Order: sequence, then structure tokens, then C-alpha cells
Amino acid sequence: MEMINATGRRKASVARVYLTKGDGKIVVNGKKVEDYFPTAHIRANVVAPFETVQVENLYDLKVNVKGGGFKGQSEAIRMAISRALVKLNEDFRKPLKDKKFLMRDARAVERKKYGRPKARKSFQFSKR
Repeated sequence: MEMINATGRRKASVARVYLTKGDGKIVVNGKKVEDYFPTAHIRANVVAPFETVQVENLYDLKVNVKGGGFKGQSEAIRMAISRALVKLNEDFRKPLKDKKFLMRDARAVERKKYGRPKARKSFQFSKR
């Protein structure tokens, strides 16, 4: 098996994943996944596609991710891993699609409007 690469996006984050045969090592931006994502619930997003298709500890991952925060980055990585697994084996598509790991979540922060403190919040109204 050669190297399989895929891209995932979420909010302002873009993740590129390189999947190879191995023993389950995950490296994110040159660091171990435990060091890059210290909180367990965010790290669970990264390994969720492997647990869904029951292929933990079979593949090594090298991940480059930029932009956004921890949550957006972890969900971008999750999407990229799911896409790479589908490239590897088309039978993985159904369980990953059922959990919505292959769907791009297009929600992003709404822009700030002029004359307002935030996107929708307005200053206190005074009638008199």
C-alpha cells in the first residue's frame, strides 16, 4: 500500500492527511496527537473514523493542519481521515456517511456588521 492523502475542512481549519500502513502512530504538525490535542474529548474526534470502521492501530497518520482553533482543527482532521479511508476501501463509505464524517459542515462565524458591536447584537435602545 502506498501513501493515501486527503483534505478536510471545518470552520477556518484545513487539514491534509497522509495515511500509510503502520501501527497506529498519529503525528499532527510534527507532534504526537496527545501533545497537540491535550484534551481527551477533542482527541476523540481524531480517532473516531478508525473506531467506526474497526481499523485502529493498522495505519500511521501524518497530519498538517492550519487555521482555526482546536475543535475546528480536530473536526477537519476527522473529515480528512474519513475521506482517506474511503479512498482505501469503498466499503467504509456507508458507516462513515451514517455518522456524517464525510459531510462538510459549512457553518462559520458570521461577519461583524457596521454600527453594531457584534454580528447581530445591538446597543441598548433608549426611547427617551
